[in-house]
Amino acid sequence: MTTFEFPVRIYWEDTDAGGIVFYANYLKFFERARTEWLRSLGVNQQALRERTGGLFVVSEASLKYHRPARLDDELVVTARLQEAGRASLLLRQQAHLVGQAPGQGLCCEGSIRIGWVDADRMRPARIPEDIVQRLSA
Repeated sequence: MTTFEFPVRIYWEDTDAGGIVFYANYLKFFERARTEWLRSLGVNQQALRERTGGLFVVSEASLKYHRPARLDDELVVTARLQEAGRASLLLRQQAHLVGQAPGQGLCCEGSIRIGWVDADRMRPARIPEDIVQRLSA
C-alpha cells in the first residue's frame, strides 16, 4: 500500500508556551492527512455521508512522540492503511520534519483506528464495499 503525504507548516497557534508543537495538535495534523488521503482517493466525506448515511469516526488512537517540532517548521504528515476490516480501518501515521536525514526527523507516530458508523444512530456498521475497494487499491 502506498503512503500518502500531506505538508503542514507550524504556526503560533500550533505551539505551547515553550514554543514547541502542543502534543494534541499532532492529532489534528493526522486528521487533516487522513481527510486529504480520502479525498485523493475520490472519497468526499460529506458526499459519502449524504449518499450512504454513514461516516468514519476515530475509535482508537495511540501516539508516540520522538522529537519536538517548532514554530515555522515544515512537516510531512503521512497516512498509510495497515488493515481494512468490515467496520474499521487501521492507519499508521507519522509526522516528519522536512529537510532532515532519513530516520532523523520523526516527530510523532501513531496508529489510528477509524470505524464506520450509521450517522444517525452512531452505531457501528459495515463500510460500503465500494469504499473498501477504493481504499485498499
